[in-house]
Amino acid sequence: MSAEERMRALGLELPAPFAPVGAYVAARRAGDQLHVSGQGPLLPGGGFVRGKVGAELTLEQAQEAARLAALSALATMRDALGTLDRVVAIARVVGYVNCAPGFNATPAVLDGCSKLLLDALGEAGRHARSAIGVAELPFDIAVEVDLTAVVAD
Repeated sequence: MSAEERMRALGLELPAPFAPVGAYVAARRAGDQLHVSGQGPLLPGGGFVRGKVGAELTLEQAQEAARLAALSALATMRDALGTLDRVVAIARVVGYVNCAPGFNATPAVLDGCSKLLLDALGEAGRHARSAIGVAELPFDIAVEVDLTAVVAD
């Protein structure tokens, strides 16, 4: 089953790609790699999931935020490639979690992203990953995810 067929079968709908808010591009192709800039947890009706995980947000809410950030990354990839069927593999994911002091379950938060990528892309969604806790993220978003994908022509 192709990635696009899998997405339809799962009922996954991608948001509109988020436009960069600075002097950078949303995605950049370099050879067979597509580098996707940091993506936040876009809410279906607009806006973002905001707040510190471990204070304003629970682990479960943060996992959903990571899932939404992964959907945003997939939307950016589809916009850059025309179709997700060109994704050979997600090589690496880096996730940043807006943490309250003492919160250190960042890998569990990023599982929301990783599981969505596996669901959407199958084995091509399996990746290396870093999960980093930070004191602040832009616009007080809860999670930010960037990734590198291997793509075919």
